[in-house]
Amino acid sequence: MKNNKVLILLAEDDMNMGLILQSFLTAKGFEVLLSRDGVDALHQYNQNTGIDLALVDVMMPEKDGFSLATDLKSASPSLPLIFLTAKSMQDDILRGFDIGADDYITKPFSMDVLLARITALLNRTVALQRDADTPIAVGKLVFDFSRQTIGDGKEMVKMTSKEAQLLKLLVDNKNGVTDRKMALDLVWGNDDYYSSRSMDVYISKLRKMLKMDKSIELINIHGQGYKLMCG
Repeated sequence: MKNNKVLILLAEDDMNMGLILQSFLTAKGFEVLLSRDGVDALHQYNQNTGIDLALVDVMMPEKDGFSLATDLKSASPSLPLIFLTAKSMQDDILRGFDIGADDYITKPFSMDVLLARITALLNRTVALQRDADTPIAVGKLVFDFSRQTIGDGKEMVKMTSKEAQLLKLLVDNKNGVTDRKMALDLVWGNDDYYSSRSMDVYISKLRKMLKMDKSIELINIHGQGYKLMCG
């Protein structure tokens, strides 16, 4: 049975690095399940309820980090997930965000930086979910943030955690301008190039979902951010 500690799934094929990370995070009060490849990590996930966050190395045998992240996000779209990636693998960062990763950290990295990223992500997740249990009307659509769905009653679309978090910010400020930098800081944790590119992808995805109600518009406000126009 799970205790009240935050439970982290760590998938890292370099066992020396994995053991160092596990020891560090355990000393900081987390509980850590360590796997050396994606197949074992997915098995650990299926065997343990209540995993709160996943740390996933990109390059792993058996099942790589992208495949593992896809499976994890399919099973639990709201699971916070951080990719661990080599500094030269810039395309991996964008691909990871497209899969649904919440953050990334490049190797080599400071343990204190990793701890700060984990803490910030957990705090953002809690803050965005607070008081979000009641479905919200978005035009003729119903947005359920806690279940991460949106639809018109006949068709319901399942969202990823980032899609739901970004839409909630837009809905909370509907018919007003949602500042782009603020959204990047709240949902992605920073406003760097990769996060900015990722946001562009997610805005496009949200526009496709919102087309279920043709009266809804998601408008770019040049130099500022976005405006969700709806009743």
